[in-house]
Amino acid sequence: ADIEEKRGFSSYFVFVIEVKTKGGARYMIFRRYRQFYNLHNKLEENYGAENKNSRFNCTLPILPGKVYVGAKREIAESRIPLLNMYMKKLLSLPAWVLLDEDVRLFFHQSDFDSEQIPQGLRRLRPRTRRVKSISPQEPGFDRLAAPRAEALFDFTASTKLELSFKKGDLIYLLSRINKDWLEGTVRDATGIFPCAFVTIIRDLPQEEDPINWLRCYYHDDNVSTIRDISVEEDLSSTPLFQDLMELVRREFKRDDIALNYRDAEGDLIRLLSDEDIVLMVMQGRSWPFEKNIFPWKLHVTQQDDYSVYNPAGPAVST
Repeated sequence: ADIEEKRGFSSYFVFVIEVKTKGGARYMIFRRYRQFYNLHNKLEENYGAENKNSRFNCTLPILPGKVYVGAKREIAESRIPLLNMYMKKLLSLPAWVLLDEDVRLFFHQSDFDSEQIPQGLRRLRPRTRRVKSISPQEPGFDRLAAPRAEALFDFTASTKLELSFKKGDLIYLLSRINKDWLEGTVRDATGIFPCAFVTIIRDLPQEEDPINWLRCYYHDDNVSTIRDISVEEDLSSTPLFQDLMELVRREFKRDDIALNYRDAEGDLIRLLSDEDIVLMVMQGRSWPFEKNIFPWKLHVTQQDDYSVYNPAGPAVST
């Protein structure tokens, strides 16, 4: 249906996919290209035409290849029609492929998928929740305190998800779907509608900031500064070394840096691989927790400065 940019330890795009079942149900899943790529490799291994050890061989659809040059958004945009064609052909393969566990998991709506809110779907209207309508006649209902908007124009729903109203109608707001669409209720009907058709009288309360912060200590010429970098990653997540390196280089606008953490004895340990990151994250779980700040901290030093690791002791070669 669309692409969305996600900000984490590294900026990336996900493809927003609407899945329709035979029973008529619909739901959204969010997949990165690498997930398409990994699925295709597993299918090639199990069912590819060149697999001589399996009697369940078939001709698999062609997956658009990796692209290493160009803007991420343009690359993702260009892949939308190709990936749509790939998925349609994939779901037309023999039943033994469709029953494969990797295929079923790929199209399954995970907890992560169900928690996502589409930011602005161009090919689909966003979903609405099935909720009880707000009635101003209910006991205890506070008309002045309720989030509400007044209709500037008539709006006629084009799908069952949308809310029809007339110019001048008072619409009580339930949620903000994205920057262009709201969800509300009027005359015992609930649905979504474009923000441009109403004027806000009392806005919805601001949602809690989902941003978490990565604390960095930058060491240069015996001077240390602290900088917090915002990332939309869960505090329990473990980044890849390369993603973490790109994030810090971009933030400090320097390439000649090294990433480190302090061990239990207070010594700096240089990070060189994903395995080092795992050890840092494991150790960080034992440190005191601060709200919205990762328990592990980064110490950023100059790439060629090895004196920070054992400044008081003898030189050590490895």
